[in-house]
Amino acid sequence: MSIEWVNRAIDHLRAWGRTRGVEVDADEVRLLCDYASDYLDVHELGDFTPDTFDELLLSIYPRKVIAPPESAPETVAAARTLVDYLRDAGEVSEETAAAMRERIADIAPRMPEALADPANFGMAKSLFSAIGPESLEQSIAVPSSEPPDLGEAPCDCPGCSPLPAVRLAPPGDLLAGLAGVPLWAELTGPGPHRGLAGDLRRSTGGEPLQRWAEIVAHLVEQDTGGAVTGSAELDDELYDLFDMLYRLQARVPVTVIGEYLEELAEEGEVDVAGTLGRLAWCGLVEEEGGTAGLTPLAVWALREHYLTLGLDAPQAADLAEADATGLIEGLLEGVQTDLAEGDITRWLDRRSPGAAAAELLAAAVGAPAVARGIAVTIVDRLGVEAEDEVRACLDDHELRPHAIHWLASRGLPAPVLTQEELLWVSIDMLALAMPAAEEEPDVFGENMAASGPPAHLIEEMWRVDHPDVVDVLELLGRSLPDGTVAKAARKAAFKARSRGIR
Repeated sequence: MSIEWVNRAIDHLRAWGRTRGVEVDADEVRLLCDYASDYLDVHELGDFTPDTFDELLLSIYPRKVIAPPESAPETVAAARTLVDYLRDAGEVSEETAAAMRERIADIAPRMPEALADPANFGMAKSLFSAIGPESLEQSIAVPSSEPPDLGEAPCDCPGCSPLPAVRLAPPGDLLAGLAGVPLWAELTGPGPHRGLAGDLRRSTGGEPLQRWAEIVAHLVEQDTGGAVTGSAELDDELYDLFDMLYRLQARVPVTVIGEYLEELAEEGEVDVAGTLGRLAWCGLVEEEGGTAGLTPLAVWALREHYLTLGLDAPQAADLAEADATGLIEGLLEGVQTDLAEGDITRWLDRRSPGAAAAELLAAAVGAPAVARGIAVTIVDRLGVEAEDEVRACLDDHELRPHAIHWLASRGLPAPVLTQEELLWVSIDMLALAMPAAEEEPDVFGENMAASGPPAHLIEEMWRVDHPDVVDVLELLGRSLPDGTVAKAARKAAFKARSRGIR
């Protein structure tokens, strides 16, 4: 992104052009300077070398800028203008300038090929960087960046606050997990059994999972007097805490849980680490990376408890059993990382690569951009065995750009994207980014400033026949930190709306 030396250089370049009657493409030169600064350790104009132009025009520019092959002469011309200015301003010697011109002359016929090579596919990479690499690895329905509110406990009346559908681990996994719970090991060991373990041993019996359900019900409903957390006050609030975590279906920052526990304790400070450690010893909570959530065993037992209370506690379907549409819709509803990965892996394992690609791409036809993005992201996991099914999508207007990228990235014959297709797919991928961008506009804006489409392409997006074009352009207009580019996006959004009205 532009820094002070770049701004000064562009101002001086414009003045230089006016005095010599030279037409200066300041936007292209600025882009070259920005990328040289960001990626090639160029801190002032005198740092440019012939090798700088090699990297800029054949490597960085194709990877970072959405530009069709026919635009290469414009960029090459801007590079030549920059060299002339560097020489006249005394930033480089005549000998160095001559070497730069020679290098650019060698680059000029090769740059269109670099821009056309979808293996570089700067457009897709720049847009995916704006979306963020976690767009599929986290919940597909991107959660809010704000910490969850663990305030007043919700009413557990089924009519007032229905319980969400939860995913249950397979019985075999639950039994294996139970064997590793210290509390369970103490309960099922030879003894002696004192305190909490003694109370639970006397009150439970039957099959292991049934016994476990009874244990958890006892811990959240009975007066345990501090035997669980070390605090009688906190023991009394376990039901509300677990109920909230059950409803959230996500890990919560430990700091947030700590704040909630401290609100419950009327006197003294809460040993948050110690409390969570005790709950982990009981097999109820697990911590990872500064967050904590219910264990699969706790989720299973709490659902059993809700059922005994007569509450409707639905179980979420296994997405691996669904068809492609069901898989996509399920992921859109929001699935935790590990569960989503497991579902996708098992869904793919049950199909050949070709069959999986055919199902997913058929489900993506005519779908909203977010659903289409999920489909093509999963297809991107498949190997060359799916070539025929992916290639068949070259006839579909919406899937063609994605199919071209898929084929080319695997070294398979693929058409060159047209300017119209580049613009269309850039809007399509930005539409996929919108949920995350709305949640974290600053991050989105920074990513787009570093590697998003330049102003002259944004200005042309309004012409694209895409249902999300207005929303995408308005998002860019709100988010881009460069005022000039943001203004271009807002003007393009106005044109797109006007075209829709007509």
